Amino acid sequence: MTTLSILDLVRVTDATDPRAAMDNARDLAAHAEGWGYRRFWIAEHHNMPGIASAATAVVIAHVAAGSSTIRVGAGGIMLPNHAPLIVAEQFGTLAHLFPGRIDLGLGRAPGTDQLTVRALRRTSGADTFPHDVRELQAYFSPEAADRQVQAVPAASTEVPLWILGSSTYGAQLAAEFGLPYAFASHFAPDLLLTALQIYRSHFKPSAQLARPHAMIGVNIIAAETDDEARRLATTQQMSFADLFRGARGLSKPPIDDIDSYWSPRERAQAMTMLQRSIVGSPETVAQGIDRLVAETGADELMIVSDVYDHAQRLRSFELIASAASQAAGSMAEGVG
Repeated sequence: MTTLSILDLVRVTDATDPRAAMDNARDLAAHAEGWGYRRFWIAEHHNMPGIASAATAVVIAHVAAGSSTIRVGAGGIMLPNHAPLIVAEQFGTLAHLFPGRIDLGLGRAPGTDQLTVRALRRTSGADTFPHDVRELQAYFSPEAADRQVQAVPAASTEVPLWILGSSTYGAQLAAEFGLPYAFASHFAPDLLLTALQIYRSHFKPSAQLARPHAMIGVNIIAAETDDEARRLATTQQMSFADLFRGARGLSKPPIDDIDSYWSPRERAQAMTMLQRSIVGSPETVAQGIDRLVAETGADELMIVSDVYDHAQRLRSFELIASAASQAAGSMAEGVG
């Protein structure tokens, strides 16, 4: 069975506040480990009132403290925004607090608008990304304890690094460095297959990873019926329309008619970005997962289930886990 993991946006809704959003993320992680999910990742976003994960390492600590076995990490830290030393200090600290449970996914984009990039006051940028990744690896290594400059207490923690990407650049770097690779097909699906081919064909084994490991980001929303799942999915669709409009508001409750909310152009833009989404009943979701894994050979699925109501979101992830088991069973029967 393909490994399942979760990417949580720590959404603030018009019925919650940032604390509630973080507590909901913590509660979801506690449930998810019982449903068999492997990882629970949180993404770094800035200047977005509807997402409460800007202080990503702090939110990771909150989530990890409320669970016991699931791996918790960043999907990802936007490395151009930070000095590698600071990132190593933060994640080295997390590794000591939660041994064997911390992941560090690294992105090359700023994760925000250019005005906010200037407010972050970082002079280096995407051009230094490969060097910054190597610097981070060095801080986490056992040899770091002998360096004049140390990221205390990161030495010897060997926090596993992941390269994130939505283009072929990340695939090439992950292959060259021998690191696991996560592709953001939940919002940028166009280059998915090309990036996977590049990553696998150019992969060089490393101390961290002996063979390629490819994770695929995918939007999946599950409910008891196809119609109800499609209705729940309108929350995410409205968020995309708002993003195109430059309106960074809070998450909205689902509506019955999404076409009354967005324009034809916004619909076309959103559906291009969401084209690999899987939305429906458990049977529909099982079929969608089966097709996606067969097409891509994904080792792991990083699932976004952007559902407005927390109880319904929990139910979505529970149904997804069950559907994935069903898909794995049907694939096994097909092989036999």
